[in-house]
Amino acid sequence: MHAPDTNPSQGFKATEQQLADDWVDQETYWRDSWQSRPYTSADLGFDFYRPAYRYGYESARSNAGRLWDEIEPDLRSGWDRDEQRGRATWDNIKEAVRDAWNRATNR
Repeated sequence: MHAPDTNPSQGFKATEQQLADDWVDQETYWRDSWQSRPYTSADLGFDFYRPAYRYGYESARSNAGRLWDEIEPDLRSGWDRDEQRGRATWDNIKEAVRDAWNRATNR
């Protein structure tokens, strides 16, 4: 089995374009299903959760093999420093990040 961010046909890491293309597919999934998640609030809208889904997805890809409980403190710190996080604090977005992490890691 190959690492999640490798190109098995070429034997090297996925390009930035491949990762971006993968996010397009993920974003479509989340846009279509975010409202069914127990942690979401319809009055906040998808755009509130979008950065968290992307952060969870990209973090899972860049931390292959690590477990959520092991990486969560690092993700929290990263989120708190990320300028793209908008108005969302870690406490009100953590479950969306974890949801995307779990989807990306097939958990």
